[in-house]
Amino acid sequence: MKRTAFRPLIAALFVALAMAVPALAGQTIKLGTTVNEQDSFQIAAEKFAEIVKDRTNGEYVIEIFPNGALGDERIMLEGMQMGVLDMGIITSGPFVNFVPDFGVLDLPFIFSNNAHAHAVLDGPIGQGILAKLDDVGIKGLAYAERGFRNLTNSVRPVANATDIKGLKVRVMENEVYTTTFQALGVNAIPMAWSETLTALQQGTIEGQENPVNVIHSFKLWESQKYVTMTRHAYASAIFTMSKRLFDRLPEAVQTIVMDAAQEAAVYERDWVAQNEARQMDELKQHGMEITEDPDVDSFKAAVQSVYDRYPEFADDLKRIQETAAQ
Repeated sequence: MKRTAFRPLIAALFVALAMAVPALAGQTIKLGTTVNEQDSFQIAAEKFAEIVKDRTNGEYVIEIFPNGALGDERIMLEGMQMGVLDMGIITSGPFVNFVPDFGVLDLPFIFSNNAHAHAVLDGPIGQGILAKLDDVGIKGLAYAERGFRNLTNSVRPVANATDIKGLKVRVMENEVYTTTFQALGVNAIPMAWSETLTALQQGTIEGQENPVNVIHSFKLWESQKYVTMTRHAYASAIFTMSKRLFDRLPEAVQTIVMDAAQEAAVYERDWVAQNEARQMDELKQHGMEITEDPDVDSFKAAVQSVYDRYPEFADDLKRIQETAAQ
């Protein structure tokens, strides 16, 4: 069954569940992710649940549903819009389909390091974009971290932009990512993460791009041989809630939820940073060959046309670059 046909069925199921069990029945709030229990999203979700339970004296409990149990990321966002799904931690990629302004954050090579990304996301630029989710029925709470994205593939080592040409690579369902990889001469295939692992195993696609913690937690060494530390884009992980649900919460609880999301986001960012070196060592132990110092300048040169493709991002892009200089 095609995903486009499947989504209405998921939406209908959300509606049925919402009618049978109101979101706040028993003060339980359901939070979905598409990742497994070893992923950094789970770390963020557990810390968020701990803080909310503690500060509401157990009145509000966060129930975590990993492994795509509540649908893929776009389905979860649509469920939150409809008010039939409570919460999610969602990779930043799909958000451009709901609020186009998120696209500036997906442009390649705009963040110099993690500190630069955090300053932008936690500052006026990132918070201004996050607030625009209100207009589409979603409450953006905080930016956790997916991290800097890197290329993996099963065909050959990639040390420069020429080496990547012609590879069939899965990208997130996001126009900016697709445009970026097309500029690199890649056969870019937008695909939900829930379908990607099977496609990699079957050889339908030859590569994908994700941070080290995803490559590690999903054991991509089972289908991928080569890793290239391109760090071509930074992806956040956004704590989101149905705005209908958020607006029904008492004001004091709204504050707790917002603060807990930000604190859990910072906690998860630190966890990602502390574990990356260990995870890279384990990738090597499982036979992955890692190109740690590729010719990044060749990649940057190849994607220059992407910036010209999106003149609507020019002002925010300038502000992001100025943030790096501070």
